[in-house]
Amino acid sequence: MSSNTILLSIVFSLQTSIGLLGNSFLLYFFIIKFFVGHKLRPIDTILMQLVWVNSLVLLFKGIPETLANLGLKNFLDDNGCKTVFYIHKVCRGLSISMTCLLSGFQAITINPSSYRWANCKAKATKSIIPCSLLCWFLQLLLNIMVLGRIQGTRASKNSSKILSYGYCIVLGDTTMNPELFAIVVALPDVMCVGFMVSASGYMLLLLNRHHKRVKQIHMTSLSSRASPEIRATQSVLLLVTTFVCFYSLNFIFFTYMHFRKPRPWLVQCSAFLGSCFPTFSSFVLISRDTQVHRCHYGFKEQSTCDV
Repeated sequence: MSSNTILLSIVFSLQTSIGLLGNSFLLYFFIIKFFVGHKLRPIDTILMQLVWVNSLVLLFKGIPETLANLGLKNFLDDNGCKTVFYIHKVCRGLSISMTCLLSGFQAITINPSSYRWANCKAKATKSIIPCSLLCWFLQLLLNIMVLGRIQGTRASKNSSKILSYGYCIVLGDTTMNPELFAIVVALPDVMCVGFMVSASGYMLLLLNRHHKRVKQIHMTSLSSRASPEIRATQSVLLLVTTFVCFYSLNFIFFTYMHFRKPRPWLVQCSAFLGSCFPTFSSFVLISRDTQVHRCHYGFKEQSTCDV
């Protein structure tokens, strides 16, 4: 093995380990909170799914990449490659969908209290589970088309366009035009990112109005500490910003690889960037969520975890 492959295996193993550590902590937090009997916030339903699918993204991307860079390139057959790629693609799509759902829900929650918005907030809370199930169904259905393009490394190399990940290959000579395939796969993601950016802009506008209103009436005692809704909105904005930055870079690599023959380093960079958000998002949530700080040292004390 060369020094580059050893370095890449270390990078992917560290990324996977650190990401799984952060996501496992949050899963532990939500599970203990549920079984202890504390009431979960509506937003926690989305966060639990986001943490879970991010963990699966890291498992089904980081581990194969680490093994491939260690020299184990034929450890998956065709069915194994299809399974690994399908689960990874579904969970990656769900990570985008849940982040989009999170930003939309928070944009509704932060609106000023009024009868109209109170009714809208109530409907949004009741719609979380149906919307989540719809996201799962669409991602499971949409990514079926990926199965026909995935083969093990023993497959024929005579295809016109092949994207090799070391342990599996993506075929380019399928019945669907490669450009059309890229558009169909990328379009839902681009729509979700567009919605996230719009929702984030709306939340920033509301936060700016709130800041000006508080400043005008000189409520220094209230402005010194942000309300739970404001802090939650700031957390969502930071999470969305992290996602958009990593996704934009990864999307550029993804688009280039499907229109040009990519070099190995480009494939490795794309794989690394694709796992950055699942890795760092958990630490963004841990650092920003006051409930995690309060409940970490005393789940058994009811008063500690009250919202």
